[in-house]
Amino acid sequence: MNRLLFRNTVKHRHCPKRLYSSKTLVQFENAQVYRSGISEPVFKQLNLTIKDNQHYVIVGPMSAGKTTLAETIAGRHTIQPVSAGKWPMIDPSISPYISDHIHLVDFKENGAFSYGNHYYQERFNFSDPDNDLTLQDYLGDFPIDRIHQVTEQLDIRHLLSLSFVKLSNGQTRRARITRALLKNPSMLVLDEPLMGLDVEHRHHLLDVLGQLATKSSVSVVLALRPQDEFPNWATDVIELKDMTIHSQGSPQHYLEHQRQLEQQKQARRQPEIDTSQNKPIVEMKDVKVIYNGKPILQDINWTVRQGERWALLGPNGSGKTTLLSFLSGDHPQAYANDLSLFGRRRGTGESIWEIKQRVGLVSPEIH
Repeated sequence: MNRLLFRNTVKHRHCPKRLYSSKTLVQFENAQVYRSGISEPVFKQLNLTIKDNQHYVIVGPMSAGKTTLAETIAGRHTIQPVSAGKWPMIDPSISPYISDHIHLVDFKENGAFSYGNHYYQERFNFSDPDNDLTLQDYLGDFPIDRIHQVTEQLDIRHLLSLSFVKLSNGQTRRARITRALLKNPSMLVLDEPLMGLDVEHRHHLLDVLGQLATKSSVSVVLALRPQDEFPNWATDVIELKDMTIHSQGSPQHYLEHQRQLEQQKQARRQPEIDTSQNKPIVEMKDVKVIYNGKPILQDINWTVRQGERWALLGPNGSGKTTLLSFLSGDHPQAYANDLSLFGRRRGTGESIWEIKQRVGLVSPEIH
């Protein structure tokens, strides 16, 4: 695989011994879980107990039920019979509502575009200074010292005055986690929090959550993708398949099993195919992008040939999404640059829809 590389570091993580406690926080016993408007249960006979000093990771392939289980833990779905779902952690003297004790950050809101009537393409040219929501506006009315403390932890304090609509996907995700932490939850549930974060900030976020898990009374539950780095502070793993708990146990057992599967996959991998003589489908020459006098991309020269597989890597805010928007036909500055797609230079009469017919785009901002 070819790479456009800004920075990429990997560090190995070890898992701690499991901790046990007698205090139950959340419990499901043979529970039927129903989504609103659906007659069939999404989980049948769900059995799960989360105790204090336990920090769970929920894993599984796409559509296995990770998001639904995270939502169920946070009290988002109907439980039948009602007695099959219990939240002993709730202190009615503080609040009788589950949502005031368990904060779920699920990233279903599409970044800043949930806070205004903006289209995906508007991220690249949106400017309305009279109605701009800043990051500090988004975080809400908390003591400024507390805002500075948490935003510093998640490396977004320097973005507080920035328009929220201009944040990268990774920056937006860190902003949403920051807002949840500002509310001091008893349990924090995060659904795929590492998606969209660069390598450095993935490590950094896991470290921040690890401090929260090990140095406070907050319980942390993460729903992770198979490719995500595993946190060293997790005590328990739930593996889902087809909306069912396939296995549950220690991180050590799960990680050893994953290592064996990866070895088998590597043994079946076929050799690379030479694509150096294939026809170019993307050609960029000295591409530049400037917003309000500030360079976002400078002197990008990039050729992608038919059959090649590229990984575009770099920190949040480094311009990855902006660069990809040239390939999908969404960026208005494409016409001012030397860019050819599928053998045709941009601005020679082709429509944006002709380009989009040949490009498949999957993005956290529109998924």
